[in-house]
Amino acid sequence: MERLYLNWWLRMERQMIVALYVVLMIAVVVGVDLLFFRHRFLERLIVNIGIVLVFAALYLRFLRHP
Repeated sequence: MERLYLNWWLRMERQMIVALYVVLMIAVVVGVDLLFFRHRFLERLIVNIGIVLVFAALYLRFLRHP
């Protein structure tokens, strides 16, 4: 029973970390949009794609299970 609870806790902890990571990514994208690229659509799109790719690379490198 104790082992089952530990597995459940580890899964929940991982889901919270991933959720916080996604919220951080959204905050960075919105912050950069509002601060630097408010009226420039193409530049904003390119930078947003770049930010998402950097976050994806960091996720795959550091947060994914082996």
